[in-house]
Amino acid sequence: MKGRWRRRHVPVHGPWPTHVHPVVQRVLAARGVHSPEQAELRLAALLHPQALSGLESALDLLQRALHEQWSIVVVGDFDADGATGTATAVRGLRMLGARRVDYCVPHRLRHGYGLSPALVADLAERRPDLLLTVDNGIASHAGVDAARAAGMRVLVTDHHLPGEVLPGADAIVNPNLPGDPFPSKHLAGVGVVFYLLLALRARLRAAGAFAAGEPDLTRLLDLVALGTVADLVPLDRNNRILVAAGLKRLRAGQCQPGVRALVEVAGRRLEQLTSSDLGFAVAPRLNAAGRLEDMALGIECLLADDPRGARAFAEQLHALNAERQGLQAEMVAQAEAMVASWNAQRQGPLPVGVCLFEPDWHAGIIGLVAARLKERLHRPVIAFAADGEGGLRGSARSIPGFHIRDALAIIDARHPGLVPRFGGHAMAAGLSLPQAHLPMFAAAFDAVARERLDEAALAAEWLSDGELGPDEFVRELAEQLRQAGPFGQAFPEPAFDGEFEVLDWRCVGTSHLKLRLLPPAARQPIEAIHFGGFDGAPPPAQVRLLYQLELDDFRDRRGVQLLVRYREPA
Repeated sequence: MKGRWRRRHVPVHGPWPTHVHPVVQRVLAARGVHSPEQAELRLAALLHPQALSGLESALDLLQRALHEQWSIVVVGDFDADGATGTATAVRGLRMLGARRVDYCVPHRLRHGYGLSPALVADLAERRPDLLLTVDNGIASHAGVDAARAAGMRVLVTDHHLPGEVLPGADAIVNPNLPGDPFPSKHLAGVGVVFYLLLALRARLRAAGAFAAGEPDLTRLLDLVALGTVADLVPLDRNNRILVAAGLKRLRAGQCQPGVRALVEVAGRRLEQLTSSDLGFAVAPRLNAAGRLEDMALGIECLLADDPRGARAFAEQLHALNAERQGLQAEMVAQAEAMVASWNAQRQGPLPVGVCLFEPDWHAGIIGLVAARLKERLHRPVIAFAADGEGGLRGSARSIPGFHIRDALAIIDARHPGLVPRFGGHAMAAGLSLPQAHLPMFAAAFDAVARERLDEAALAAEWLSDGELGPDEFVRELAEQLRQAGPFGQAFPEPAFDGEFEVLDWRCVGTSHLKLRLLPPAARQPIEAIHFGGFDGAPPPAQVRLLYQLELDDFRDRRGVQLLVRYREPA
């Protein structure tokens, strides 16, 4: 994908200790961190739960549930945020005194998303007193009504944007409710339920419930960190505090056996774990269960207390992830072929809002297809799969400047009944519609995208943190950059630009490019890797790169290398 890059604006920032490298200072300042005090990510600085609206009603419900020992079923979701949130809720409620707590997670094809009437019908056999939704429920009007009609109480915890009408639950906790005063609107589903547990512990503490000792909820922070990073919510300071605390526990080996096992099967080392490892190595293995099978497998892994049992679950998830990778590669290739032949078939330019459908696509993989095509086309993409009942399920991914959930709301307002169900965030959403509606929906989606995205918005842009000097390609700086994290959504990994002489190169595997480069005015060459960067032709003698400075500990060499993000002739 062609595009452009520009260097980040670095505002004036206050004095830092001399041991903090100037490059780290400018990286943090460009991300809104202007002083050492702002860079501290202590748990004591975490926002207080009491600002969440709906909290008192939720606590009343849970306090009564614990006192009367109600049967509680946690209703999760089939992604990593939902799985970690479910495990957090189950473990946390048990720590706080619940003796009859279980979970369920909808099957993607049989139940659909969230607390659906079909799921409620299956749950009726368990006769729960309380359903606690995690990472879903804010759009589950019919399911909430069905549950309450069956005599169940419903507590919704969610972080997705609500519609104009809220479901008729007994209580709702969601920082994105209209008028909610909670300062951070970016908690993941696991973050919302963790906050609910913190507030419940405070309520129980005030009631004198912990004479024998107070439960340590920080033991759940590895789950909170994993789910927060996996769900790609913006890493504002509050989320960075949660993720940093979780990573600290992980690096110290203080984590759930299932999380440790997932890290190990992913080939990562706990003591060196980063947020990038959580997002790109651990989370996909957990997500594989919900995409191809049943997320119950992933949740059982996270709930396992026996290390051997946890490892067995993790190995199953690892195998599922390998199967997922094969399916994804096949589906992405089909999607790219559709795009490549678009002009010849349609006699017109590629839509600004792209809709893709293949009858044989797996519903659990379409979100990954949409994400990959969005990255390559730099325009909003929705991939659809058949639901087996004459309808379609769609997974949408967007680009900066185009709020995908709002776009679906606009289409719904203009064409009532066209999209029976939708929900999501600014950058990702899901929807369902009859297959016969697809042509009309695709045209409506493209029309909204054309209204809201100009040519400049459709050109990919990469942001650089500037150039590194010849004496800055060193391990000390790479280590300080890693420690400046956690990095992730809205707090991106540091990236630098510069021109290099190509001293040597070779292809690794089928598509990766390994380079030996000489930075300007430098005496020593440096190794670089560009994943997916080999196009069959040798690179030019001089290249301009956008890259990350990474630690290279392969075979304990304790060096540094460049991770190339974009390459062009100098």
